[in-house]
Order: sequence, then structure tokens, then C-alpha cells
Amino acid sequence: MRKTRIPAHLRKRVRASSPLRCAYCHSPEALLGVRLEVDHIIPAGAGGATEFANLCLICSRCNSHKYQRTHARDPRTGRRVRLFHPRRQKWNTHFAWSEDGTHLIGLTPCGNATVAALNMNDVLIVQLRQMWMEDGRHPLQTGE
Repeated sequence: MRKTRIPAHLRKRVRASSPLRCAYCHSPEALLGVRLEVDHIIPAGAGGATEFANLCLICSRCNSHKYQRTHARDPRTGRRVRLFHPRRQKWNTHFAWSEDGTHLIGLTPCGNATVAALNMNDVLIVQLRQMWMEDGRHPLQTGE
């Protein structure tokens, strides 16, 4: 499926309104070393509008797993639930950091399903988060 073009003025507005971290995994752009992408929360192919309320910053890792998804299975219950919506839901309601800061923990069925579907605890990102903790630059330590 072809990607819907997001106008420059909307991309700029989304970036300006963001703390420059992935809306899903909270990885800061400055620590990833690559620009975050402006993308549809509800994909255009699933009826999502190309408007500010349906756009967010997302890292390429999360975006490659999210793709056209709007729902996923909660691994704890097996129920199909909606993925986290960063414009309508509070991150801290659905996610928490593990004590050592390396893993994201789903706190709700939505959080569990999003962590699993977006592979938010892949071994490489877990290793990177460990380095952020050691450097004192992890979002958990900086209050981001």
C-alpha cells in the first residue's frame, strides 16, 4: 500500500508540539541518532485522516512493526484490542519502565498488546536502553 503524503506544515506542527521522542516507546530522537518520522496513528489505509489529531512522531523501529495495524492481541488474555493512541490516551496509564529501565511493561490490555505488536522490547533496543541508563540519559532518569 502506498504511503499517504503528509504536508510539510503538518509535519512541522507535529514536530513542534512533540518532546521529540517516539510516541510509543518514548525513545528520544537525540539518543537514537536518526530523525523520528511523522506518521498516522490510525493509518490512512484504515480510514485515518491526514490531520494533526491523527499524527504523531514515531521511531522507525516502532513504525516498521505498527505498519497498518490498529489492533493486536493482548498476550495475557488473547483478546484483540486497540493499539495505544498517543493523542487520545496517556502513556503512563498504559506503560511503565522496568526497574532497571531496559524494558517497557504494559499496564493494560492496550499497553500489553502495543508492547508485543511493536516489539518494544527487542534485544537491540533493550541493549541501547541499558547504555542510556549507564550514561544517565535514559528518559526515566531525565524525567522525559
